[in-house]
Amino acid sequence: MVMDYLLRTIFGFFLKSRVLSIGTKYYPTNDEEREYVEMINYTQTMLLELERANITTKKIFHNLIYEVGRENIPENRKFLELKPAENKVDEYALLSNIIMGSDRYLYVEVFDHDAIIEEFVDLIKREKGIIIEESVSEIVARLLSKNDAIRTAIELIGLGMDKDINVRAAVGMTGAAAIERAINLNKEIGEISGVGFTKLGGEFAIVFSSKLGKLKGKPTYYDNYLFMDVIDSTKFIEERGRDKLVEIMNDIKKFIESEFKGKIEGYREGGDDLIANLPTKDAALRAGIDSAWHTLGNKAELRVGIGRSRRESGERAQMADGIKIWNNSSVMVFDVADGLYAYYIPSEFTKAVIDFALDNKFKTLLIFIFVFVATFIGWSLGRWELGVVAIVLSILYAITT
Repeated sequence: MVMDYLLRTIFGFFLKSRVLSIGTKYYPTNDEEREYVEMINYTQTMLLELERANITTKKIFHNLIYEVGRENIPENRKFLELKPAENKVDEYALLSNIIMGSDRYLYVEVFDHDAIIEEFVDLIKREKGIIIEESVSEIVARLLSKNDAIRTAIELIGLGMDKDINVRAAVGMTGAAAIERAINLNKEIGEISGVGFTKLGGEFAIVFSSKLGKLKGKPTYYDNYLFMDVIDSTKFIEERGRDKLVEIMNDIKKFIESEFKGKIEGYREGGDDLIANLPTKDAALRAGIDSAWHTLGNKAELRVGIGRSRRESGERAQMADGIKIWNNSSVMVFDVADGLYAYYIPSEFTKAVIDFALDNKFKTLLIFIFVFVATFIGWSLGRWELGVVAIVLSILYAITT
């Protein structure tokens, strides 16, 4: 714990950004999760905070209106905070969202009536939802995203209230999580029509006490642009040839199209950059980090930006140029709430330093204290050379012991 904090502090100083994590503490439960976790820990990928998100309930509500669509959330609603969101970006939760994807499970329960269930099933299917389980009074379904699940839940509530039927809905990352959220919501507000969900670690609900009328809104679609280019491609071509660059970029292009259903834009074969539009943000994040790891295996680095427009994604990719210790490394910049964050993949040398520090905690701590004291004394005496000598001696000590 101490060494982890010390490393994050040191690298934060050099990167000029707060380092939230090095590797991950996420516990995988299946092969796909295990693959991501092992890769993040093997490469010692760091999560950086470039601009801190200011997370409040008011901002979460306004963001929800924007994402779901104003016409999809009637005015006669009440927005309830059951548990406040944490005013920070949690590395574990962020990675969970990226790995598990944007599929969200919707649980629906009908109070005092069951004849409407088949109508609910038909409506969910029209919204491209997949029915997982169905009974005379309950439904568990999977939809493309949390926002789709919330929007569909409100439609179902409106349909039920038109027939004087109260409907409970809840959204979760699994069917079990959605059911548990509905149970907790029942305890909080009773059998009142509403939908419960989470946002950034908080628990919230939208409830209705009167009929909604006909909703005029349509599904809200957002662009999730992914911009990437190879860092110092001229040098890479000189060392490994243009054919290798073409091979890497074509691999990435095919991967994004086949695995994430991304639409490739602005790519010319032989070029060193690519723009893709992904169906969901988590797909863009996975595509970006996977591509960066792929190029790393081919001795190349990528700068990646994710945004709602081509320009925004390109500007964020450019920010990667300023995120480095010695030389440029692969960086992916993206937003969370109103903050900016990045995944930084250190160079082989930096990774070796981290591995040594974590595997040899006592030796590393001894070296750190020695270098710090020598440097401090050197600067105090006007002899900065002492710090350099201390670093050289420390490297020799680390190599020979």
